[in-house]
Amino acid sequence: MDWFKSSYSNGGGVCVEVSNDLPGVVPVRDSKSLNGPILVASEVAWGVFVEHIKH
Repeated sequence: MDWFKSSYSNGGGVCVEVSNDLPGVVPVRDSKSLNGPILVASEVAWGVFVEHIKH
């Protein structure tokens, strides 16, 4: 799976990473724990979450 961080990430290592490899869902993980748990959200739920934190 290909993971990426936000373009707003400052490179400090305290980030979340997301992947767009799976249709309909957005896997999310802690960048400090590459082998740790992965949260999987629907694309709709992820979009609502992102819009909420923007405001």
